[in-house]
Amino acid sequence: MDNLNPTEGLAQGISATEQETGLSKDILRVWEKRYGFPQPWRNIHGERLYPTEQILTLQLLKRLTDCGHRPAKIIGLGNPELRALLGEHAQRGTAAPVPNARLTELVASIGRASVDSLRQKLEWALLESGLARFVTDVVAPLNILVGDAWSRGEIEVYEEHLYTELVQNMLRTAMHTIPPGTGRPRVLLSTLPGEVHGLGLLMVETLLCLEGCRCISLGLQTPRADIVTAAREQDIDIIALSVSALARPQVVEESISWLHNSLPTTIELWVGGSGAVQKPRLPAGLALFGALEQISPAVTDWRTRQPATPQP
Repeated sequence: MDNLNPTEGLAQGISATEQETGLSKDILRVWEKRYGFPQPWRNIHGERLYPTEQILTLQLLKRLTDCGHRPAKIIGLGNPELRALLGEHAQRGTAAPVPNARLTELVASIGRASVDSLRQKLEWALLESGLARFVTDVVAPLNILVGDAWSRGEIEVYEEHLYTELVQNMLRTAMHTIPPGTGRPRVLLSTLPGEVHGLGLLMVETLLCLEGCRCISLGLQTPRADIVTAAREQDIDIIALSVSALARPQVVEESISWLHNSLPTTIELWVGGSGAVQKPRLPAGLALFGALEQISPAVTDWRTRQPATPQP
């Protein structure tokens, strides 16, 4: 039988590959037939098995198609070329940070997959910087450097995931020490469908909590109609959306325009992240954030624009 390989432990079935790559079974089959890739092995029952090397390539292809690349143009490129294309997308509209000694050391720890060492270094940076500066001065530039290192093949996918999980756990733990906001504004946080990068959203939530905002997070990939419903039912003042550089431009522009037209004028729409500030066709009147440092003054400005509460 074609592509029969006895080392099945080095490959995954189509269902596991679908989960691992984000590509549906139908797409995997169509690409195989139309473009000659992937080229799965077959087990003794004739079922497809995808080798680890092909799964990595499929992950790269998925990220690039999410950025708008046509499969016909990129299938067949080697992993170095695919990583280079991803690096270009990650850098658009984002100033590359200057890697100081701390950031360089942290990236090196990620590349060595030294989990305990990385956790210790991140915890020390948090204690030394304080929570707000840890988010803006450590995590934000580190995210860019990690993405660059990944695109050059210096960091593996699992190492990037380890880093992301460590930081997310640290931020959630730190937020539990912040007294919950009881006043205004009430902020609803989410990402749009198709946006699977949640660290940026958590960073924004952390800074908003430090400003005393009442934050309600819906997590990732909330349908836009549900965002509107939740905003109305939860008495929301601001909807904050996080959009990464890998978000699909058409989806971002269409969804944000729809939300902007569907929300009452009393609810403001704040959109941040490199994937938002790059889009030229967003409706006027949105609050666009290209830097996390803009959040604190934006909250202050929102509060100064609210009518004074009459004294009893």
